[in-house]
Amino acid sequence: MIIGIGNDIIEIDRVRKACEKQTFLTRCFSAREIECFKDKPLSLAGNYAVKEAVVKAFGTGFRGINPNEIEVLRNEAGAPYVVLYGNALEMYNKLGVKHIYVTISNLKSIASGVVILEG
Repeated sequence: MIIGIGNDIIEIDRVRKACEKQTFLTRCFSAREIECFKDKPLSLAGNYAVKEAVVKAFGTGFRGINPNEIEVLRNEAGAPYVVLYGNALEMYNKLGVKHIYVTISNLKSIASGVVILEG
């Protein structure tokens, strides 16, 4: 059963500029994301779009959930997946989510993320 769907689109340059500030990086991305993607603004933009899509699918926005509580990584094949912590994990459990499906797409100047929550 689908519990929620979220979608977000973001300008890559906007994220690139924001990532020049360490406070933005640590507020929005996990240590593992920063380590894996710090020199890849396209990936960071896609990750941020997924974070926005997750909280939209939750129906909460970032109210009570910090962006760095939603970690977006890639598996061996390069497919994105989400790991949740803190309040984001609590919301996942509260809603009865069993799996999060994620996809990231991009063009030259924009990145998008789509999330489906399955229960």
